[in-house]
Amino acid sequence: MITSKVISNGILRAITTILGVSLILYFLYQVQTVIVYLCVSLILCLIANPFVKFLKEKLKFNSSFAAITTIVFFILMMIGFILLFVPLIISQANNLSLLDTDSLQKQFLLIERDFESYFNLQHLDWQTLLKKPEITSKLDFSYFTAFINSIVNMLAGFGMGLVSVFFITFFFIKDQSIFKENAKRVLPDKNEDKILNSITKINHLLTRYFIGLLLQLTVVFILYFIVLVIFGSENAFVIAFLCAVLNIIPYVGPIIGTILAAILTMLSLIGGDFQTEILPKTIYIVVGFLVVQAIDNNVSQPIISSKSVNSHPLEIFLITLISGITFGIVGMIIAIPFYTCLKVIAKEFFPNNKVVIVLTEKI
Repeated sequence: MITSKVISNGILRAITTILGVSLILYFLYQVQTVIVYLCVSLILCLIANPFVKFLKEKLKFNSSFAAITTIVFFILMMIGFILLFVPLIISQANNLSLLDTDSLQKQFLLIERDFESYFNLQHLDWQTLLKKPEITSKLDFSYFTAFINSIVNMLAGFGMGLVSVFFITFFFIKDQSIFKENAKRVLPDKNEDKILNSITKINHLLTRYFIGLLLQLTVVFILYFIVLVIFGSENAFVIAFLCAVLNIIPYVGPIIGTILAAILTMLSLIGGDFQTEILPKTIYIVVGFLVVQAIDNNVSQPIISSKSVNSHPLEIFLITLISGITFGIVGMIIAIPFYTCLKVIAKEFFPNNKVVIVLTEKI
């Protein structure tokens, strides 16, 4: 029999549940930066697993020394990545004649005039335009100060985040076995085996996935580099490397990389003839990049991604597309790892479900 006491108790439980969930979500929102650090550290740990295994089994390193060696390797790679851009920055600084403002202005006006002449565009007098009171009144130069402050804060945050990620990654690598033993103590006995099996399979598949991703980026980098060398682009290695890294973002990253390559190509050719030198070479490089992307999207990416996580290429494409539409660029990046985790967990806990059987037959 339903009484007023039962109803009130049900309402109180519902309110308590809602408040509890709200507090948990609010707490997760407040510590979202820490969660990001943990996720990045976990990814680095998964990528480093084969390297750590090699150090322990072949070179007989203990856990601490293997972890230190791995972190040093990551730091050296990051420093090398930063140093790669020094020649590019110096080259573009020279091309733009940053130390000669008169030459810079003449070169800019020259490229603007060539561009307008080739595409039959109407000339815009920027000096006259900026002197109009209705435009100058709307210009707020305080944004410049705010922009500089945001850059400083971003660099400080990046430095703190970098130290935090390497610190967490060190202990993830060093104490993996300890974490597993402690997890066994905390997990409920009823589902302990299923949870541990899920973690083991997820660890294995995601390690394969991230190694496969590195392989895919290497293939794209080599193809980009070949295109840039064929058409005589300056700093071909750095530009190809940067554009390959942008390929981490599915579908959108290659477009950004192509635009970036076109801009850097045009900047490196400032002072040349726009119609016979700058525009043709830029078009050739853009077409070359589009061919590389076609090869990557239709051959290397589906094969490598599907083989690494044991999923069909069409399945990978649809999951990435749906995640991109729903959650944007971040969703596209995390789509495959997250979907892989869900498949492994579903197979462990719902092995007799027909849909799960079909989706996880290769896992």
